[in-house]
Amino acid sequence: MELEKLFCDVDDFCANFEKSWQEELLSSSERKRNRKFNLCLSEVMTIIIYFHKSSYRNFKDYYTKHVCIYFQKYFPNLVSYNRFVELEKSALIPLCWYMHQRRGQNTGINFVDSTSLEICLNQRAKRHRVFKDLAKWGKSSLGWYFGFKLHLIINEFGEILSFIITPGNVDDRKPVPEMTKNLFGKLFGDRGYISQQLFELLYQQNVQLITTIKKNMKNRLMPLIDKILLRKRSLIETVNDQLKNISQIQHTRHRSVCNFMVNVIAGLIAYTYQEKKPSLNLTIEDLDSLQEAHLFPPEALALTII
Repeated sequence: MELEKLFCDVDDFCANFEKSWQEELLSSSERKRNRKFNLCLSEVMTIIIYFHKSSYRNFKDYYTKHVCIYFQKYFPNLVSYNRFVELEKSALIPLCWYMHQRRGQNTGINFVDSTSLEICLNQRAKRHRVFKDLAKWGKSSLGWYFGFKLHLIINEFGEILSFIITPGNVDDRKPVPEMTKNLFGKLFGDRGYISQQLFELLYQQNVQLITTIKKNMKNRLMPLIDKILLRKRSLIETVNDQLKNISQIQHTRHRSVCNFMVNVIAGLIAYTYQEKKPSLNLTIEDLDSLQEAHLFPPEALALTII
């Protein structure tokens, strides 16, 4: 991801966003100072997003040892690190809206999953204060953790379609109806999304929920195309892994709830700029052949033995 291209995209977005945002703000009788910052909104957003594509694991080191030294010619009005941390809060809403515009295109093939966002070590959970009454205990495949969950829906090209952040104790199935409001087609998930009520609710939204089965459930017939795509559900797990290890959406050094959200949203935006995303590499011919196989029940139906 080139810094110049990122800044141009963000600056074009901010040129339209800031004007519309000011028009939507409610007026107040209180007199407030409206000083301009040394760094404009697009510069703040660019620096935050670019951090998630750098090799730095700590934002303070990234800002003081990289931005302040090598980016001085690009951002001549750089502020101190402490001041920049204060400016991060002003970028939360613009980042959310920018991420909304960076979403992928719905193709009818969707994968859903959730991943943990730990905010501290388990030993420190009882004395953690930053996310008091917000973070909760949750359980993942690796065990118990204290923090939040990132619920994610992607298409077969690895593009993010929808996401929601919830406390760690929220059931994976709860946010799915809200996340799929503007989607259609088939939604593939793991055993954690098995629910007849959820299936019927999504079916009314033109979304067919397809999941693996539990050991105590009976096998049922399903189209071959569904079985093949269900086996490719690990695609979204690869995306979650890249979000944590490349985009760095998870760490245990947060000192502000707002900046925690800024870090996660900026990491998701940085992922959308990734040139080679995890993908099924399905061509139009592959999809057409799978659709043709679906027309022949004896060959197209298979047991859901995953």
